[in-house]
Amino acid sequence: MPDKQKSKAVPSSIGLIILGIIFIAANLRTPLTSVGPLVSLIRDDVHISNTLAGLVTTVPLLTFAFLSPLVPKLGQRYGVERIIMIALLFLTVGIVIRSLSGAVNLFIGTAILGFAIAVCNVLLPSIIKRDFPNKIGSITGVYSISMSLSGAIASGISVPLAVNAGLKWQGALGIWGILSFVAILCWLPQLRNQTKQTATTSQKMASSDVNVWRSPLAWQVTMFMGIQSMIFYVLIAWLPEILKQQGIDSNQSGWYLSIMQLAMLPFAFIVPVIAGRMSSQRMLVAITTILLLTGTIGLLYGSSSIILLWIIMLGIGGGFAFSLSMMFFGLRAVNAHQAAELSGMAQSIGYLLAAVGPALIGYLHDATNSWNLPLFILLGAAVLLFVVGIGAARNRFVGSRNNDGVPRKGV
Repeated sequence: MPDKQKSKAVPSSIGLIILGIIFIAANLRTPLTSVGPLVSLIRDDVHISNTLAGLVTTVPLLTFAFLSPLVPKLGQRYGVERIIMIALLFLTVGIVIRSLSGAVNLFIGTAILGFAIAVCNVLLPSIIKRDFPNKIGSITGVYSISMSLSGAIASGISVPLAVNAGLKWQGALGIWGILSFVAILCWLPQLRNQTKQTATTSQKMASSDVNVWRSPLAWQVTMFMGIQSMIFYVLIAWLPEILKQQGIDSNQSGWYLSIMQLAMLPFAFIVPVIAGRMSSQRMLVAITTILLLTGTIGLLYGSSSIILLWIIMLGIGGGFAFSLSMMFFGLRAVNAHQAAELSGMAQSIGYLLAAVGPALIGYLHDATNSWNLPLFILLGAAVLLFVVGIGAARNRFVGSRNNDGVPRKGV
């Protein structure tokens, strides 16, 4: 009820909040997806090993894993809007530092922007839960497609910016500071309502303080987030190499990776809207699993003449999985604070798996000199995603009295 009253009281600010969410979301993947295509240029210019070059991608994921559980407390103590603004300032600083020459600046900047993205990753779902309790699906869809689209664009134009436009890798990475600066400008109006919103949030927290780490339902949401993150980042890291082993050249395999990400886009918006109208999302979990299993089996045993079909199915399955994981933070939480706690827990475990997954898959490939075992691991991960997803998709709230969750009242 308080959420509805607040929305009616300040209708003119709703558009500004949505605009802020869109531009913040657009900054959550671009600093990461812009790095992969430039790794060889970075490695050769700053004279670091392949292992250290790989850490440029791994460091932010580890930062997400270790900082995510702490972020809800920061939002609770200092106010969500203020903490997000500070994070955006740090994000801009981190992007600038990373784009300066030298290995030290590269890693310092990467760590700083990793901290900033971790904060926004955790707190944005709580903003959506608080300000749009009856439109979680549609706003999450906007949030998801903004993040996915910007990430796909960043990975596609990094090399052209660095090579064709003559910006070098420093400029190709540093240019995204413009986008983070725009996000700062879009978020400034939200600081005016900080005091009132913080007080409202504190009252809600007092009414339902739940330790999400002790809830089986929260762990099911967490594992769903973690497994889908691992699958996504494994494919981002290794799909081009998997395709090369099947006789596809480097340029074409790179385009297939972009196509996989583009296939996610429509479903990053559609799935949250559909999920928000369902009392249980189990059917969507089943579709997700079928898509991921079929795409992976296609890579293993399917004809190379229709390999684009398997790539698109993996992309659509990834879009389903990511969107559902974002939706579960709001749908399984009682209020905005609990959504932040659940988001922090799930993203901590999720990005830890995302950081470990590509390294483990790479090790298995080196040990067997084949991509068959790694692909079988992905098949097992898809099955496990179904098992935990069926639990996470139940029509329940995370609750303290009943560890299996308390029923949701309404859809």
